[in-house]
Amino acid sequence: MEDGKVIIYTDGAARGNPGPSASGFVVYVDGRLAGRRAEYNGAETNNFAEYKAVLMALEWCAANVGGFFERKVEVYSDSELVVRQLVGRYKVRSEKMKSMNDAVKAMCARLGWIRFYNVPREERHIKEVDRSLNNLLDSIEGHAKD
Repeated sequence: MEDGKVIIYTDGAARGNPGPSASGFVVYVDGRLAGRRAEYNGAETNNFAEYKAVLMALEWCAANVGGFFERKVEVYSDSELVVRQLVGRYKVRSEKMKSMNDAVKAMCARLGWIRFYNVPREERHIKEVDRSLNNLLDSIEGHAKD
């Protein structure tokens, strides 16, 4: 059933809450870098950006990682709220976040094995994703000032 493990690191950033925001991820398959992405969201909240990062990563893996739904998947995020909502420890109160939570859970239902972990923002892979988000936001804000 398992060719190997998929490890996903996600992060979201918003400058202001809401404000210019971005979501991103980095994916490792069998210990090797398989993909990364940073995407601008427009004016959104940090929680939206964090959820979108998880959803983007799962969708990217479904399209790009062979046998994804048969693999073990670990998702690491520095968002305690998102992780605890996804594992059912916190209720989802916002309707917008509920729809994103439902979308992530629908993807997870197709997987044989998935775990979510909350890690400190200082974790090196999370810092890497955060750096890419800040670079993206800097470039967009720089163009807006031109």
